Amino acid sequence: MRAIDGRRFVLASHNAGKLGEFDGLLAPFGYEVHSAGELGLPEPEETGTTFEENAYIKAFAAAKATGLPALSDDSGMCAEALDGRPGVHTADWATLSDGSRDFYVAMEKVETLLREKGASTPDQRRARFVAVLCLCFPDGEAEYYRGEAPGHLIWPPRGNLGFGYDPVFQPDGRERTFGEMTAEEKHGWKPGHAEALSHRARAFRSFARARLGVV
Repeated sequence: MRAIDGRRFVLASHNAGKLGEFDGLLAPFGYEVHSAGELGLPEPEETGTTFEENAYIKAFAAAKATGLPALSDDSGMCAEALDGRPGVHTADWATLSDGSRDFYVAMEKVETLLREKGASTPDQRRARFVAVLCLCFPDGEAEYYRGEAPGHLIWPPRGNLGFGYDPVFQPDGRERTFGEMTAEEKHGWKPGHAEALSHRARAFRSFARARLGVV
């Protein structure tokens, strides 16, 4: 496995919610992390059709611009009754005509489509959150780490502690939505503890095991 020289890399994201989550996940490992937003890097257009492709686009752009290894995340919510939508277009469904994002609008859109499909029971409203981490080097070499969190969609939304579609997603085995959980509860994983709850924590656990030697 290719070594990361020094202890510095770029987090290729401008999303404040994701940055906050990664801060908590990376804190124990002593890496010097700079976000693409901090460094004034533009956001590349995400033209991929898979989470892996979009994660690579972001990571490679940041690595090429800075000369440092870059870690990116592409994630989304996939509803079974909607044939996996919104999927890679999860954020796009929240984008308004002025370019801003309103995830309540996106959640309403999902709910409307589910009702049109007659999806009313938890079994009919199965969904999963998916996260793919891409570690990319300036020459384009890349590694991928994927995590998924299964559950079902509820309505109306509950909780304001998360971001995105968290208030309508109830993970398997829990009575509360991601929007009702603290970051610590939502991730459910830290070094030395095997369980990971969120999709991002599961992807990061795979990264930490492979790259940081954490169990």
